Amino acid sequence: MRTRLTARARAWLARWRPVMPILVAEFVVVVGFGALLPVLPLYVVDQGVDPATLGIILAAWPAARLIFEPLFGWLADRTSRKPLMIAGLLILTVASLLPLAFHGPLELLLLRFLSGAAASMYDPAARGILVDATAEDERGEVFGLYTSAQMGGLIFGPVIGAFGAALGGGFAFPFIAAGAACAVGAAYLARALPPAAVGPRTHAPLTETSYAEYGTDSPDLAQRYVESQQRDRTPQAPLREMLNRAVIGALTMNFALYLAVGVYEVVWSLYMRHLGASLAWIGITYVLYATPVVLFSPFAGRLVDRLGGLRFAVGGGLVVGVALFIYALASEPYLPGAVILIEAMANAFLGPAMFAILSRGTPMGRTSTTQGLFGAAGTIAFIAAALATGALFALDVRLPFAVFGGIVLAFFLIGGLIARGAAPRPAST
Repeated sequence: MRTRLTARARAWLARWRPVMPILVAEFVVVVGFGALLPVLPLYVVDQGVDPATLGIILAAWPAARLIFEPLFGWLADRTSRKPLMIAGLLILTVASLLPLAFHGPLELLLLRFLSGAAASMYDPAARGILVDATAEDERGEVFGLYTSAQMGGLIFGPVIGAFGAALGGGFAFPFIAAGAACAVGAAYLARALPPAAVGPRTHAPLTETSYAEYGTDSPDLAQRYVESQQRDRTPQAPLREMLNRAVIGALTMNFALYLAVGVYEVVWSLYMRHLGASLAWIGITYVLYATPVVLFSPFAGRLVDRLGGLRFAVGGGLVVGVALFIYALASEPYLPGAVILIEAMANAFLGPAMFAILSRGTPMGRTSTTQGLFGAAGTIAFIAAALATGALFALDVRLPFAVFGGIVLAFFLIGGLIARGAAPRPAST
């Protein structure tokens, strides 16, 4: 029995070894990001910032991603992805620590913008590697693993941040934890990620033995080298081919999802404190969200690969919209904890399903570019939600959840209708 389990574990590791550095780095970085999540809004408000300005400060992160993520996604399709990812994490390391020294509203705004730009260097390149390293019928599962890595970080991060701050570390503790996690992630990728973390190669490059019969100054050798470079370069489809139903539908649904994310990131901690929650319980609610996603995402990814992503994307989105309405009705801090578990199970299917739909419509050679646009759709939604949420919260603490619950439901239904009947991407030749 033990031998069989060991063999299965080795087979699993062998299958996913090409993407393992991305999964490990994502887990480490999200531990740091998660440590900051429950504390950041409280820290900003404690500096004398009102909720409306808080929304503007937190919107700076997605605003930077909106500008830079398509650019760095385009760049990642044309150059080595490894330096982009490491540079982004190193900048994030510095930007995570500086708010402890510069905590005026303008300084916090600029530092959040810098952090968003740095994340734009990392994310499209990482997702592009996942797409290029897997076959089309593995995309749902690999993005399920990717989601599990993220949510695994969110299991530990908020607990580390909230309890570290509550037990004597103060607000400085989660900022230091976030910076340290980004530094560790950069160091790990520098060692573990192969240097040529670029698009897929369909032919092996020339080796010494492949041209040993030619002299070093032979015109035939030069011609063979040129032909090999042209052959090894991944063909790129025209940009207009990204305007298909699968891509547009996935972008629309990601827009809907990040409307909800924007609401949560700006006012969740403030709303829970309004309901009477302690800092420790606020941190635990993030763990309650992350745990089901970690447990169910790999299974969900396999199911998405088998049955298709559309039904899971739309169904998961409807659960997210309804959950927002229920949060608005809460009168104490424990009902949201129960609802979070249901919403998290829906998200375990939602993430892999949207990525599978997007991958189905991604044109050849445009993986990072499409992933960059996918991220940009989410950041537009985050900006809109963050800017509106702070102002709505100032009017009534329940209003952001009620308003965006209806909007999220509408956009998921629209995205599902667009993606319905999308044609699969033509096979590469």
